[in-house]
Amino acid sequence: MPWVSVSLEVESDRAEHFTDLLLEHGALSVEVTDASAGTERETPLFGEGDAIGQCWFRNRVNAMFDSTANAVTALDEACRAAGLPVPVDWQSETVQDQDWVRLTQEQFGPIAVSSGLWIVPSWCEAPTKDAVLVRLDPGLAFGTGAHATTQQCLRWLEAQLRPGESVLDYGCGSGVLAIAAAKLGAGRVAATDIDSAALDAARSNARSNAVAIDVRNPADLEHERFDVVVANILANPLKLLAPVLAHHTRPGGRLVLAGILETQGAAIRLAFSEWFDLAAIYPLEGWIGLAGARSGVA
Repeated sequence: MPWVSVSLEVESDRAEHFTDLLLEHGALSVEVTDASAGTERETPLFGEGDAIGQCWFRNRVNAMFDSTANAVTALDEACRAAGLPVPVDWQSETVQDQDWVRLTQEQFGPIAVSSGLWIVPSWCEAPTKDAVLVRLDPGLAFGTGAHATTQQCLRWLEAQLRPGESVLDYGCGSGVLAIAAAKLGAGRVAATDIDSAALDAARSNARSNAVAIDVRNPADLEHERFDVVVANILANPLKLLAPVLAHHTRPGGRLVLAGILETQGAAIRLAFSEWFDLAAIYPLEGWIGLAGARSGVA
């Protein structure tokens, strides 16, 4: 069955509300992208803190409709509800139905963290027999191994984790870091997240990799401490979580942080300075990781 794709530009202060209205009027999916992408006016956005809800100066809204729906009527009604004039330069095209599962799978192949550690989707053959393999399919929870921040944590774990050490993956998403730690020789491994979907994903992925991961809500781990705490989140949440992450790291234990832009490194170091002297690790694509040992103060 074919689909109909409608594309138009919307002002930055109207884009988010307009996408909701398109969905209310029959759109199956809506995507907002930078209309200036690929030009010198392209503007990166990082969705955290006060950046949440921001749009680009020029926003291109792409809506997908069932071929039996009246996309023109839906667009007209959504524009009127948003108080927008119906644009004269909107574009429409027919999208033929395809094997979407196969196309999605083609976008995700094995990811080499190093020659000795790979993240491999379930539909791919193992690229090598000698490496540590983490089997992971893209899903609802963050963390497929491809993002720079996940790579930073994985590289640290492969290089620095000592056999038998206990590990906490705080903000675990898919559980990729916890699973990798277990396969790299950690002792007890726990994973936690405030998102119940992430907890479900981490449990499922742990079973797929035949490793034992203690997946729990943050409150259930309140009094526990670990040799290594890994948190791949974002800078603003990391600042707020500094006392919590310090509490979970035993004296002399080590903390690994990611989700930090290079320009945010100094602020994160300061937020954790009461407990840690953090150093930058594995700068990659504008992101840095930070790692350091906790002071001996309880």
